[in-house]
Amino acid sequence: MLAAGLASQGITVSVAAPAAADARFSFSAVPGVSFTPVDIGDRPRASDLPAAVRLRRLLTGRRGGRPPRAAGLVHAHGMRAGALTVLALLLVRARPRPGIVVTVHNAPPAGGASAAVYRVLERVVARGADLVLCVSADLEQRMLGAGARRVGHAVIAAPDGPHPSGPAPGGPAPDAADGGDSGRPMVLAVGRLAPQKGLSTLLDAAVSWRDLDPEPRLTIAGDGPLAGQLRDQAAALGVDGDFRGAVTDVPALLTAAAVFVLPSQWEGQPLALQEALRAGLPVVATQVGGIPELTGEDAALLVPPGDAAALAAAVRAVLTDAALSARLRAAAARRAMRLPSQADATAAALSAYAALGPGAGPVCDT
Repeated sequence: MLAAGLASQGITVSVAAPAAADARFSFSAVPGVSFTPVDIGDRPRASDLPAAVRLRRLLTGRRGGRPPRAAGLVHAHGMRAGALTVLALLLVRARPRPGIVVTVHNAPPAGGASAAVYRVLERVVARGADLVLCVSADLEQRMLGAGARRVGHAVIAAPDGPHPSGPAPGGPAPDAADGGDSGRPMVLAVGRLAPQKGLSTLLDAAVSWRDLDPEPRLTIAGDGPLAGQLRDQAAALGVDGDFRGAVTDVPALLTAAAVFVLPSQWEGQPLALQEALRAGLPVVATQVGGIPELTGEDAALLVPPGDAAALAAAVRAVLTDAALSARLRAAAARRAMRLPSQADATAAALSAYAALGPGAGPVCDT
C-alpha cells in the first residue's frame, strides 16, 4: 500500500525484502516501484552480514555496473529491518547519507533470549534512526526510553472499502449471523494462530457459552504455528470450533458474524479490528496496545488480556442483550468513519519524511 501510494505521488520507490515478499505482494508489478531481494530474517543469523552489505550497496547506489543512484531516504519496517538498515549505513561517509525512518510494528517478546536480543535491536534502532514511528502510544514511550531522538505516531490503514452502517439496530438477520448453521450466532476471531493473538484464552472462554440456546458457533479464521495445538485444545474442552484456516474473503465472514472478538496479548493498529468496525460489528477486545485508540470509549467492550472469565462475560452480554449489541453496532459504524484511509496513511508517511528535511529524493522501503 505504501509503496504504491508513494509511487502514485511521483516518488521513485525501491523495495528491499526477502524474495517471498515480492511473490506474495507483487511489488515489482506496481508502476514506479522496483524490487531488490534481500535476505532479512526474523532473528539474528549468519546471513545478516551479507544482507547488511547488500543493503548498503542498494542504499548508496553502488550496485555493480549500474549507474550510482543513492536513496534519499530509507523507511524500514520492523525492528530487524531497522537494525540492519542502521548497521548498513553506519560507516557511510558520503554526505548527505540517506535519512532513516523505522516503523516499530510490534511489542517485544515476553522474555528469554529473544527478549534480550530485541532490547539490543531496540537500542541500535533508537540510536541510529533519524525518526522512529510507532503503532501505539506504549511503543512510543518504550522507544523514547531506549534513547530515540525523534518519535512519532505511525498511521496504519486497512484496505480501502465501504464504511457500512452495519445491519439493522435490532441485530443481524438469523441467516446472516449463523455462518451456515441455522440459527446459531457466529462468534468470529480473525488473526494469525500465534501466542500473541490470545486464542487459547478465547477457547477457554467459549466453554461457558455452551448453555446458550442456540449455542454460538466459534469461528477462527487464520493459520499459524499454533493451529494443531488450538484444535486439540478445542476438542479437549468440547468447544465446537470452526477453524477456517487462511481465508481470502474476510468481509464475507464479518457480514455473517454476530460479534467480533480480538483476545490478543498485544496489538498495534490491527487491520482485522478496523475491518470489523467498518462492518458495523459489535466488538469485544483486550485493552492492550493501540486497541483503545482505535475503538474509542464506546465502540467495543474491552477486557484485560488473558482473562477468560471477563472475555466470556463480555461476549455473552453481546449475544444476549439486543440493546447492547445495537449500541455497539452504532458506535462501531461511527468510529469507522474516523479510521484512516490508505491515502491518509500515505500522506502521514510523506509528512514524516518531510520532517527530516527537503530533497529526500528516492525512497527505499525495507
